[in-house]
Amino acid sequence: MSALLEIAGLSGHYGRIQALAWIDLSVAEGELLALVGGNGAGKTTLLRTVSGVQPASGGTVRFAGEDITRTSPSQRVRLGIAQVPEARQVFGPMAVEDNLLLGGYTRPRREADAERERIYALFPALAAKRREPAGTLSGGQQQMLAIGRALMAKPRLLLLDEPSMGLAPLLVEEIFRAIVALKQAGTTIFLVEQNAQAALAIADRGYVLETGRIVLQDTGSALLANEKVKQAYLGV
Repeated sequence: MSALLEIAGLSGHYGRIQALAWIDLSVAEGELLALVGGNGAGKTTLLRTVSGVQPASGGTVRFAGEDITRTSPSQRVRLGIAQVPEARQVFGPMAVEDNLLLGGYTRPRREADAERERIYALFPALAAKRREPAGTLSGGQQQMLAIGRALMAKPRLLLLDEPSMGLAPLLVEEIFRAIVALKQAGTTIFLVEQNAQAALAIADRGYVLETGRIVLQDTGSALLANEKVKQAYLGV
């Protein structure tokens, strides 16, 4: 598989504080890649740098062979990168359907309408509440909506930031089943998760991030069996 996303020597700072240090990472076309690590490791910063919300202070980000290191976030969406942010961040007063339509703002209305119906098929709970304010949804339903909103852009690369955060175990299983279904349908996924067990169990490959640096990389199954990963992240 060819690399869709290539990150080389990437560094990121918040003022004088270095959050990312010399990150080398790639995501192949059609792959489900998981990035795991503890709180404060830099996982969200890395995703925000890929989507363009957080500027890189060094290194390069290439997407489909094009250098996008200095490209604006809106242009990255048009190129095919969509992010589902941590803590969902849906527009609470707006209807579920209007939240989805906002996600498809770069696409012709006919295409957006067709994609919306595909998302309702993936998440029937959203279809049943399409006219209700997004703020009235449960946490799990809001996570479905946040994923659906990103899918409205029909991304080539879907960035998922902590999709299991704050959800009950049964809802986590439901969200991860949907992620697997998206991967099987051909979406390339870069998944950031603190729940290493759930993430690595479905990932083709994974990276482990500690204090802004990649310390391990392997297949998802190999990382699950790695003693260091077991002790640090799986509670084994």
